[in-house]
Amino acid sequence: MSLLLGVNIDHVATLRQARYALNPDAPILEPSVLDAAREAQKGGADSITIHVREDRRHMQDADARLMRKEVNLPLNLELANTVEMVSFACDLKPDFACLVPESREEITTEGGLDAVGHFDSLKDTIIALQASGIKVSLFIDPEEEQIEAAAKLGAEMIELHTGSFALAEGEPHQNELSRLRLSADLGASLGLQVNAGHGIHRQNISSLFSVKNLKEINVGHTLVSRALFIGLRAAVAEMKALMADYQGDQE
Repeated sequence: MSLLLGVNIDHVATLRQARYALNPDAPILEPSVLDAAREAQKGGADSITIHVREDRRHMQDADARLMRKEVNLPLNLELANTVEMVSFACDLKPDFACLVPESREEITTEGGLDAVGHFDSLKDTIIALQASGIKVSLFIDPEEEQIEAAAKLGAEMIELHTGSFALAEGEPHQNELSRLRLSADLGASLGLQVNAGHGIHRQNISSLFSVKNLKEINVGHTLVSRALFIGLRAAVAEMKALMADYQGDQE
């Protein structure tokens, strides 16, 4: 089973907003998120991920609509479980919607969604999104109860939060890998598509190869960082080449 790559281009918008947040009507708005998505596609991206946050700190509503209209790749919209964002998603109709936790204080998403604690509200949200033809994923920590809740909620997919794996070294690193292996196996056994994301980069991607049943990984910050030196198309192609050795079928 080949491993798919979803490319998150949020931080292209972060760079743009650093200069143009107060001047959205400037004659030139750069870097272009549309150009970034097209370069990612040319590098071999299998989908494009964007997160329209409630405070619109990077991606804007217009960016999402532009992606939907102009980019010939599946669009994965990350969003908070709020009335406003769910309404926006149902109007946009991305291919996938990944529900994530969101805090105004954080710099980027840290930790997984509590599918157990927010079961009832998530149920209503998932029904609404699926009624609009959108496949739903939950960004959750690699924990048994969270995965079982995702299955009970009727989500088609889960995205395992790999942030702890990315930060750990030595024995803790191996422990995180064990959690991911068990979680991916459980998710697959429950009929869920299992994706993974957060903190994955060139140096740690091969460690994930021991985690079976992964379908797609979502990678963003490291690709945008690498693009400063070799370009986004090349950075995506480089990551795809590193992913080629993944053997994903459960042993």
